Amino acid sequence: MRSQTEKADAFRALHARPGAFIIPNPWDAGTAKLLAAIGFEALATTSLGLANTLGSATVSLDAIIENCRVIAEATDLPVNADLENCGADDPKTAAKTIARAAEAGCVGGSIEDFSGDPKKPIYDFSLAVERVQAAVEVARALPFPFTLTARAENFLHGRKDLDDTIKRLQAFEAAGADVLYSPGLYDIGTIRTVVSSVGKPFNLVMGFADPTLTVDQLSAAGVKRISVGGAMERYALAAFLKCAREMKECGAFTYVRDMAPIGEVRAAFG
Repeated sequence: MRSQTEKADAFRALHARPGAFIIPNPWDAGTAKLLAAIGFEALATTSLGLANTLGSATVSLDAIIENCRVIAEATDLPVNADLENCGADDPKTAAKTIARAAEAGCVGGSIEDFSGDPKKPIYDFSLAVERVQAAVEVARALPFPFTLTARAENFLHGRKDLDDTIKRLQAFEAAGADVLYSPGLYDIGTIRTVVSSVGKPFNLVMGFADPTLTVDQLSAAGVKRISVGGAMERYALAAFLKCAREMKECGAFTYVRDMAPIGEVRAAFG
């Protein structure tokens, strides 16, 4: 197995090379191993995918960190942690979660400006920047190059303010974030506008973007990293529900024709 520093260096190298790369989002050890067997070069956790597997609309920070540990230990790939708002409003308290993610084996992780409060979902600008600054300070103190992603969540929470989103991303970049991320961008024109406004690598999540877009198109637009968030897990749930409804409503089992080949699964898990 590679050391954490070796994984961190490999992760940084993916962000430095030409073109975009895909970082898919497993939700447990099995899906992590399957993605590694297919040949992906890095993985990212998904808090939404984890919450769904736990049968909950939300997930605790402790559960997120444990899921990070499980996925980081499952393969030899670099893992980026979806840490939501890092479990706290206060910048210094939230920043401690970066160290927890590193301790769990991750070599990258995110902090976002979504507060979790439906009445005021987005942190005020100054507080959002202070939180990124605190996270950067903790990340830089780690004994390996932790890749910190700063997320501007406006578009996911009813604030489709492109100017404010760009302002936040630029401030997060100035604060020292290594990667920038604004989930909820849909069309290639808006994506291109946002990416061209910043100088650090940009992560696009395809769970909310135009699904007809390709890696080549996104790479040409300047996107560096392409994730899918909880999309694969939700697709798996859709298949599960389809199987269940076929049995309940039709008394049939034709879905077994499309099962994953047991040999492929065992090879990945072995």
